[in-house]
Amino acid sequence: MKTKPEPASARLVPSERLGGISSLIAEDAIFDGSFHTARDLGIKVDGVLKGNITFETGGTVHVGATGVIENTRIEADYIFLEGKVLGTVIARKALEITGSASLVGDASYDMLIDIHPRARVRGKIEYRGDIDSPVAE
Repeated sequence: MKTKPEPASARLVPSERLGGISSLIAEDAIFDGSFHTARDLGIKVDGVLKGNITFETGGTVHVGATGVIENTRIEADYIFLEGKVLGTVIARKALEITGSASLVGDASYDMLIDIHPRARVRGKIEYRGDIDSPVAE
């Protein structure tokens, strides 16, 4: 019997953002297609998603420990990775990659990033903001 991994606690993504997620791709479910909205919503993926996730403004994406997203481009304000992503990730406010996560592809972020020492990343990570601006405390 497989044991479920313990969920990681977020350090950068506000808990109210994760708690306010209203869309779910459940464990053992497979969704083939893209998720797109202009509204500030959230989606959690515990199953498999084959496609893109795009929030034109706002948005929270949580890839749970059992979640897998393939052939994708994810764009949202907040992205919290515990599972596996194959593709490009763009976080406009905060990107967190936990110790159980793996990312095969490039990631870019505009404000904050947190990568656990056990996270596995194969690709480049790029800061998209003004490199010479003072760092906010």
